[in-house]
Amino acid sequence: MAENTNREQDNSAAILCENLVKIYKTKDTEVLALQGLELTVEKGELMAIIGNSGSGKSTFLNMIGGLDRPSAGKLIVEGRDLFKLTEKELVAYKRDTVGFVWQNSGRNLLPYLTALENIEMPMSLAGAKARRERAEMLLDMVGLSAKKSSRVAQLSGGEQQRIAIAIALANDPGILLADEPTGAVDVKTSAYILDVFRRINSEQGKTIVIVTHDRQIARHVTRVAAIRDGKIASEQIMRADYARQFAGIGSFADEENAEASTHDEYAILDRAGRVQIPGELLEEAGISGNRVRMSLRNGEIILSPPEEQAK
Repeated sequence: MAENTNREQDNSAAILCENLVKIYKTKDTEVLALQGLELTVEKGELMAIIGNSGSGKSTFLNMIGGLDRPSAGKLIVEGRDLFKLTEKELVAYKRDTVGFVWQNSGRNLLPYLTALENIEMPMSLAGAKARRERAEMLLDMVGLSAKKSSRVAQLSGGEQQRIAIAIALANDPGILLADEPTGAVDVKTSAYILDVFRRINSEQGKTIVIVTHDRQIARHVTRVAAIRDGKIASEQIMRADYARQFAGIGSFADEENAEASTHDEYAILDRAGRVQIPGELLEEAGISGNRVRMSLRNGEIILSPPEEQAK
């Protein structure tokens, strides 16, 4: 059988983005939502993308999920070039390769079906066998076996999100995408939902990408990429000592008073050597305007205000 020409066999990453651009056009204007975004997500990684409203984070997730087409650049997901997929191939990709969890439960669950029937639905559409058995297994995995006969109106917001996670996993996708999955629940429920993602990642090896505005999510993932103005501006990488603890039982991720120093933060250089510096750091350093002094001291690049500002 011939190999799918849309599969890049030499790519080992789960998600590979190079110079990704998305432009939305209307009659009177153009909006540049993604401006040359660069990001690689390794297979089995648990990461988050954070950013303010309008930063481009949800647009990026829609690109990966096959819900919107990129305008330019390179986007390879699970070996598939999303620029080359036909409409038929794209339908199969959205059904089998990625699972999506939305903030709004109305996009995740059908209100007239029970929790168990909701989980069975994607498998039914895919023609899968042993649907009831797998649906019950997924319900048990998210801790809601007792709610299998409940309809949406009988479930709390947190329970609806946990059912939504089970639905997203119904067809056993390699990648799980979540758009603000904890945005409509309280802090305790949010921590529980994020712990469910963590267990799925650890026990099943799923690649998980969570998009959120909540900067406290770092305690629950191994990497956080911050997106500003349509580009990845900085990353927080979990320190090795905490990564070992994170992989164990009863880790710091479950503690309300976890230390903020669990991750090291790095700025991201683009291919032209440009870097985005957060506005709060510039303000703290007393730098304003569009000029900055730059010097090299003992192997470190030092940024400081121009002489007229350094008073």
